[in-house]
Amino acid sequence: MRSDPGHGKTWRMSEPVRSTIIGAGHYVPSKVVTNDDLAKLMTTSDEWIVQRSGIKERRYIEHDDIGASDLALPAAKMAIEHAGLEPKDIDAIIFATLSPDYNFPGSGVLLGHMLGLPGVPALDVRNQCSGFLYSLSVADAWVRAGMYKNVLIAGAEVHSTGIELADRGRDVAVLFGDGAGCAIVSRATDPNQGIKSILLHADGVGAPDLWVECPSSRRIPRLTKEMMDEGRTFPRMQGKQVFRWAVEKMPEVAQAAMDAAKIHVDDIDLFVPHQANMRINQMVGMKLNIPQEKIVHNIEKYGNTTAATIPLGLSEAWREGKCKRGSNILMAAFGAGYTWGGAVLTL
Repeated sequence: MRSDPGHGKTWRMSEPVRSTIIGAGHYVPSKVVTNDDLAKLMTTSDEWIVQRSGIKERRYIEHDDIGASDLALPAAKMAIEHAGLEPKDIDAIIFATLSPDYNFPGSGVLLGHMLGLPGVPALDVRNQCSGFLYSLSVADAWVRAGMYKNVLIAGAEVHSTGIELADRGRDVAVLFGDGAGCAIVSRATDPNQGIKSILLHADGVGAPDLWVECPSSRRIPRLTKEMMDEGRTFPRMQGKQVFRWAVEKMPEVAQAAMDAAKIHVDDIDLFVPHQANMRINQMVGMKLNIPQEKIVHNIEKYGNTTAATIPLGLSEAWREGKCKRGSNILMAAFGAGYTWGGAVLTL
């Protein structure tokens, strides 16, 4: 308690400002692409894909001229409505994607225009599978600093136009799908609410293990017929190496996030991991002693939607009653870069 000499009153120092997610939304295209559909385009099978990834189907955009911002728009509107807000209440946008509509400008400004928000700042984040957690850390800092009140985070991807649907690209092509997830980050109104911890990491040693090498500003010219013929314009992955890093770093950062938040694993109501591989998430859950029923799994329906996976999974779980206001949420991601992160929050 302190005394105010000007008014002779006493007042209690306010609690530290915390932010939390007050609403979430998601959207996926209507076009369903099954493993059997892909088997018509390359040497693969439903059994082969399910055994290695857990994926049974994914969504692709229905036609030409649909970008990441187009998928983010309905997800953003759902999240805004879920938060009890209107689009005009959004005063900052963070857009996480590895598949922006264009090389430049970023997709965030396009989404802001679609929402009718002239002048509202928009930031694009290029941290691939951990893009949502990196974005969450920025939104958290903005809200706690008092810079912005309601920050819209969008994670959206259109992978289907950038994968090689042939035998050479099979190992990567079967994994990815299109989709979007959004979240609204605002000041917590309850002392128990809030983002309790966010831990972020990166190690560029793994960059060539999962990348799209070309076109590249390192090359003159940036794009050649030779690059295209060699498949260097499509994603390439060293699967075993990425898997090994993921099953080590995801549980490690998730546990560190719980330790930083001073919360025990038994108090976690829902674990929302990045959806890259069903086996990875199952192994992470086992290492953390989290029951499978507390883990969000939707990779079998959507494949890997990269920056969209965590907000998409949270949005679905919220609507299915798997979490609610006051629930303790654990999140973790690992992906290209390498980048990885973990977070704990109370809705």
